[in-house]
Amino acid sequence: MKQPWIHNAKTDGWFILSSPFIILLIVFLFQKQIQGLENHYSFYTWLFLIVFVDVAHVYSTLFKTYFVKQEVRKRKLLYYGIPAVSWILGLILYQFGSLTFWSVLALIAVFHFIRQQYGFMRIYARFEPNSWSKNIDGIAVYSATIFPMLYWFKTPRTFTWFVENEFSWLQDIPDYVPLITFLYFGILMIWILKTMYEIFKKKQYNIPKIALISGTYLSWYFGIVYFNNDLVFTFLNVISHGIPYVALIYLREIKQKDEQKLNNLSLFKSTFGIFLFVVTILAFAFFEEFLWEILIWNEHFSLNLNISLTWFQFLIPLLVVPQLTHYLLDGFIWRKPKKVN
Repeated sequence: MKQPWIHNAKTDGWFILSSPFIILLIVFLFQKQIQGLENHYSFYTWLFLIVFVDVAHVYSTLFKTYFVKQEVRKRKLLYYGIPAVSWILGLILYQFGSLTFWSVLALIAVFHFIRQQYGFMRIYARFEPNSWSKNIDGIAVYSATIFPMLYWFKTPRTFTWFVENEFSWLQDIPDYVPLITFLYFGILMIWILKTMYEIFKKKQYNIPKIALISGTYLSWYFGIVYFNNDLVFTFLNVISHGIPYVALIYLREIKQKDEQKLNNLSLFKSTFGIFLFVVTILAFAFFEEFLWEILIWNEHFSLNLNISLTWFQFLIPLLVVPQLTHYLLDGFIWRKPKKVN
């Protein structure tokens, strides 16, 4: 069968599908070295994983939204309203305390990460008719992502999504881990049997979709449940989410578009343009994290500005606006327009 690659097997394989497999191989081969890397090179792991991947992928959305003039003109209320709503929501949440603010933001982020995996699955299943098989794929993606998070809520981990104790308020819920574990492995077995049936009996196999769902199961289970390690979680979580998203943006919004539709963004279509695209999102990411460091965290470098804690209730919601805007916009910008009869 024709494989539904977004671009081609090589590009999709390296930049969208391979991350969890490569990282897990590295983790299993170099577990001791990873611990040393975390202890002695925390600044560089933070710079590469958090700034240059996690934060940078947020700004790649600009190439699908705010950098596209006709898109902004067409949906002004959405593109001007979402940042305003993000800041107002942040201001309100922060009035309930810092922990409440970060806990709600973490849950929104988790939902965003889960929906991205489901979105990729739908892209790779776009040529398939709606059927029981497609429904099982969707259930499998949700199971692969939701179970590890539910496990985390009930079983404290040594890592955090944003801050310490962000999910601690969920630990008072009655123990549901045995039930969800049974459901998780049951759904996994059903998906494996369904996939084997399609391959060996029907002679149908969707390589990128199978790789995507398999990688989702592996990265979320080993990153959250099996390993209880901050750097392993960050590696699997950040790279498996950020790199594919950046690749999708570049392929769909620049590489595969006609130069006439791109207008000024056609500059990014050349070989040099790829480099310029990466440098642009890295520059935005570094600038944002620089502001976080000098104004709020003061962990990796500081200008000793001595900002009053009173200002945090305004500054933190403001600094979160790009991230929260990314989460909220993502629920709109990937929707296909409804067909008009």
